[in-house]
Order: sequence, then C-alpha cells, then structure tokens
Amino acid sequence: MAAGSVRLVWRTLPAVLAALVLLAADPAGAAAPRGWSDGVAAARSYAAGRAGTVAFAIRTQRGIAGEAPDRAFDSASVTKAMLLAAYLRQPAVSGRALRPSDRNLLTPMIRWSSNRDASRVNHRLGPGALDRLARRAGMTAFTTLPECWSCSRITARDQTRFFLRIDGLLPRRHRAYGMGLLERVVPRHRWGVALAAPQGWRLYFKGGWTRAIDHQVALLVRGRERVAVAVLTSGNPSHAYATETLRGVFGRLLAPVSP
Repeated sequence: MAAGSVRLVWRTLPAVLAALVLLAADPAGAAAPRGWSDGVAAARSYAAGRAGTVAFAIRTQRGIAGEAPDRAFDSASVTKAMLLAAYLRQPAVSGRALRPSDRNLLTPMIRWSSNRDASRVNHRLGPGALDRLARRAGMTAFTTLPECWSCSRITARDQTRFFLRIDGLLPRRHRAYGMGLLERVVPRHRWGVALAAPQGWRLYFKGGWTRAIDHQVALLVRGRERVAVAVLTSGNPSHAYATETLRGVFGRLLAPVSP
C-alpha cells in the first residue's frame, strides 16, 4: 500500500451522537480506525523487539486498534490527568472562577508532575472521586486505592477512551485552563510522544514514570480531527531506554497522519 493511501483521519461525529458512542464501552472487537493498519503493524513489530512489556492503543471516533490494550499497569503519574478533571468537575469549583490556591495545586501537578500537589488534590477530592470520573468517561477496567493515586490500575484501551473526550469532561468554564496545562508540559518532560507528534497537530498529553514504568497518553487535535493514543510500558532497563521505546512506538503509530 502506498504511504499516501494510509494518510486518513476522521472527523468527529455530531456532538450528540459522539457523546452516546463514547459513553458506551466499546466492544473488544471494535473495528480499527481505518488507515491505521500499517502504523499499528509497524509499532507492534518494533515493540516486540524491545525489552520489557509494551502495550498500546490508538483510537479515533471510528474505532480502536493496538497491542494488548486491556493489559493493566500501575498508573504512576498518568492518573494526574484524571485528578485534574475530577478536581475541576467538583460542584464547588466548576461554577466559579479558579482561585490562586486552585492554580497552585493544579499547575505544578500537570506541567511539572508534582507528586506532592497530586497527593493534596487526591486528599481534597476524597474517596470515590476517580472512580466516579472513570464511570463517567466509560472506563471499564480502572481501579484505584483511596490514598494511593499512583497505585491506580490503567489500560491503554481505557486511557484512550478518556483522552479522546477529555476536553468534554472538563467544565466549560475551566476547559481552556485544563487543556492548556496538558499542552504546556515543561520541556524537561517532553519526550516520547512530544518528539514523535506530527506537525500541524495540537498535542495534549500526560506521562507517568517510576524506576521501571514509563507511560504516556495523549490527544492530538487538528481542526475537528481527533486521535487519542496511549503507550504503556514496564520492566524497562532504564528511563533512557524507556523514552526511546515510547518515541519509537508513538512515531510508528502516528505515521499515518505525519506530513
């Protein structure tokens, strides 16, 4: 197949239909996004040659494709995007202007991945907040512990489901602020998808990493076109090795929309 023939992206469905589709759990055998077969095959072949465990998913409004998209991983800091949405959706927050105290928690939590502020946000939200958000987003495999946000269990399938509609899950009043944080992650954390994202697309993402875990989840937007992608890894020999794995998988997955 010629390279140009796979450069297909899909526009969003009308708002009402999209909401109905995304609230429902997609079947395990949902049709793959048309045009992504080559990118997924290349990413799968590359991941098979890397050390550790790699799972990924790519999703458009037309479907999802990937490798081991239902494999569960500890979330590390990926959960901070969910903490952001849950915090902004609180009835006591969603209808008023953000205060400096709100911004002083959320901005460092997302832009430079402050664990201390994430723990403060999680404590303020209280038990059940992330579970409620997960249900609202249609996530079917997400689990968490009340006092351990980084111990949450995530899958690539669920994370692409969440990120594809993350802006719609943020209250309108705070949508630009929340998405702006995800778009302006500090330079020292911009590896993997930030290096592989094609030109002409706006990138919103969150990563999570520990000694052996490195994940990234992202939404790419160009006009009305939307692509959500997640790459989750564990058992990496080093952080440097993991960031190269992320870049390699994302680069191949996103090749169908690259210039």
